[in-house]
Amino acid sequence: MASRFVVRKASNGKFHFVLKATNGETILQSQMYAAMADCTAGIDSVRMSAQSDERFRRLDSRNGEPYFTLTAANGQVVGQSEMYSSARARDNGIESVKKNAPQAVLDDQSAV
Repeated sequence: MASRFVVRKASNGKFHFVLKATNGETILQSQMYAAMADCTAGIDSVRMSAQSDERFRRLDSRNGEPYFTLTAANGQVVGQSEMYSSARARDNGIESVKKNAPQAVLDDQSAV
């Protein structure tokens, strides 16, 4: 299975996406977007931003769980990871986004 951006429409009518690695695991999720065009622009931003290590912010939650965010050129967060058990696992997640995002296919499930 190829890596993919899965787009869905929430019950409130807004759109969001998740980036899934080739093994089907979710490695990044987006915010909610009012329009599908904004959602696809967010995906394009992830594809481009994933190539720059400085766009990844390595953070820790209040509970001390490592996670990361990915920012666009304008500094806005375009995606966030899950919480990880260690900094090493978080860093592996970042490497997975770098590897998978550029060639990930669009899987539009918003009409389902």
